[in-house]
Amino acid sequence: MTVGNPTMLLIQFAIPLLIGNLFQQAYNLTDYIIVGQHLGANMLAAIGATGSVTFLFFSVCNGISSGAGIVTSQFFGAGEGENTKRSIANSAYVMLLAAILMGTSAFCAAPGLLRLMGTPEELLPHSLTYIRVNCIGVALVAVYNYSAAMLRALGDSKTPLYFLITACFLNVLLDLLFVVVFEWGVFGAAFATVLAQMTSGIGCLIYALKYNEYFRLTKEDLKVRFKIVFRIVRIGIPLALQWSLIAVSSTALQTFVNSFGPNAMAAFTASNRIEQLVHMPYGSISNALATYSGQNYGARNTERVKQGLKHGMFLSAIISVAMMLVFQLLSGPIMRMFVQEEAVILIGSRGLRVTSFFYISLGAIYMSRGILNGVGDAMFAFINGIVEVACRLCIPMALTALFPEIGYIAIWWTTCLTWTGGAVFCLLRYYFWYRKADFSKLDE
Repeated sequence: MTVGNPTMLLIQFAIPLLIGNLFQQAYNLTDYIIVGQHLGANMLAAIGATGSVTFLFFSVCNGISSGAGIVTSQFFGAGEGENTKRSIANSAYVMLLAAILMGTSAFCAAPGLLRLMGTPEELLPHSLTYIRVNCIGVALVAVYNYSAAMLRALGDSKTPLYFLITACFLNVLLDLLFVVVFEWGVFGAAFATVLAQMTSGIGCLIYALKYNEYFRLTKEDLKVRFKIVFRIVRIGIPLALQWSLIAVSSTALQTFVNSFGPNAMAAFTASNRIEQLVHMPYGSISNALATYSGQNYGARNTERVKQGLKHGMFLSAIISVAMMLVFQLLSGPIMRMFVQEEAVILIGSRGLRVTSFFYISLGAIYMSRGILNGVGDAMFAFINGIVEVACRLCIPMALTALFPEIGYIAIWWTTCLTWTGGAVFCLLRYYFWYRKADFSKLDE
């Protein structure tokens, strides 16, 4: 990605990522749709209550994965083949350890956190079952995240997609088998997801080991390199803290949502899953920008890195307008994919129409984040997480205090105003980085 038109490079790299992300979201969407349609709104609310807790613990794995990909892409862009291989090997050690620690911690802490969030007692056993099954499978998720991150850092965004698509179809079949045929409830939905992720992760890793030359590691490459480990951790931990703080803010918001009862919980669960799809095109371009800026940073292509945000924002604006029109016109029918209860559909569709006007702010966050993560601006990620926590904690209290009649729609206005505050911060951070950027040497 160090030569050629930046916009076309981003599109070509992002499209397989987008398709892959959409299929990855289909894992959870399948669970939510089948559970909502066959088990009802209460069971949908039960698995929805687990989302922020799962995200809280898995964010460390996500951060380490991102940090490992950035370090590998920088070595690759700089043409350092041996260090690229060593980065691939040492990334595996770091990510496996992080997955084991986080999966175990989440399994043990889940009951206390679900109660702390005010999860209704009648939903608690189902929520706990769903989250613990997923915790057991976290190492399997890490295998896919590792393989995909390394391949994408090397410029290959297509191979992970193929395995993800296969696993997605497998997940649908297993969901129908376990939930509808065997009637295993939320356990069946979670178990189907874990088995599908296992297939995706192992398949992707085997392919990389067999066909990608950078995965053909010697004993020398497999040695622990503390300098590389430290570099991965130095970039990955702030990213993990960012995602952890975002997860904490989501947990706080989920607690606020729970106070409005099962209907609002089910509506928020469905609308939140729908908006995860909205995040996908932005996230795909952001990941493309991270690889683009990481490789060009490694190659010391100053101007190409600085051009990245302009091209990313152009693509983001097109996506924002298209998405807004879709949800203004079709929010009701989209909600009906998840639930049949009219009260839940009304709440969720209203929330989707409100948030759709603020997608441009969401895009600004993702585009600036992609550039800054790619060049290793570790402090940005941490501060960005703090900003989001502050917004999600303070905005609900301010809205309900200033507008007591606002009711449940405050849930979605909190999201809108959080996106806006985050966008302002991210763009300011990018502006100051842009003025001071120094490419004279890479960090050791």
